[in-house]
Amino acid sequence: MTLFDESERRIWSGSARAYADSFAKLCAYPLERLLDVAGVRAGARVLDVGTGTGTVAAAACARGAKVSAVDAEPGMVDLAGQAAPAAEVQVAALPELPFTDGEFDAVVGNFVLNHVGRPQQALAELRRVTRPGGTVAVTIWRSPPAPGQALIGRAIQAAGVVRPSDLPALASEDDFPRTEQGLTDLLASAGLAEAACETLSWDHRADAEEWWSGPASGVATIGQIVISQTPEVQAEIKRQLDTLSAEFAGPDGFLLLPHVALMASGRV
Repeated sequence: MTLFDESERRIWSGSARAYADSFAKLCAYPLERLLDVAGVRAGARVLDVGTGTGTVAAAACARGAKVSAVDAEPGMVDLAGQAAPAAEVQVAALPELPFTDGEFDAVVGNFVLNHVGRPQQALAELRRVTRPGGTVAVTIWRSPPAPGQALIGRAIQAAGVVRPSDLPALASEDDFPRTEQGLTDLLASAGLAEAACETLSWDHRADAEEWWSGPASGVATIGQIVISQTPEVQAEIKRQLDTLSAEFAGPDGFLLLPHVALMASGRV
């Protein structure tokens, strides 16, 4: 386990409910397209890795698939079990999954690669548990981020805050360009054939307080940056966020936040 992996475990520990109430709806946007690309259909054996609150697993079950799902955080597993009672959900983490070689027809990972220390090794493990001819499909956030995705970071920067030293970044030798070509090349380097990638763009509609609730509760790295500050600095971040959010306000008062993700797939 890398320092990045250890940091991710700490960041997400105990955060399941706060994530469900904030960023989970955002991350659910690609799920139907992800399942389509993976070929998820009735009777297919499907693994959802990094299931979070179980939205992808539940959607796969709704298609009649035989679904297994894993997450590194026990709280997420509890919520996923409630969302997808027909799925077999357990605690497990990349890069070592408790499944035999070729066990699944399709393996999906919705934004899970954003949270692993060795993405290529993680993809190789997804490939291992997929049968010959099966499909691996994943999503990640694109870089540079879309304006809506960058909003909270802009507020943090405007408040004069810098990233704490105890939040390690991905090691340079394990990182890759968060572009269509970069993700395609990563899948190919992990041994996946016919690797292809597409860009997904959408406006996420969220209440301003809902959008703030995730980072204010320490969800994800951005949240850890926020809660590591003094109450006075946190209040300044919120003030900056309120100011910057005005450019995304819709006519009904909700925020319309542009986001861009990458979705890639390859065959075993």
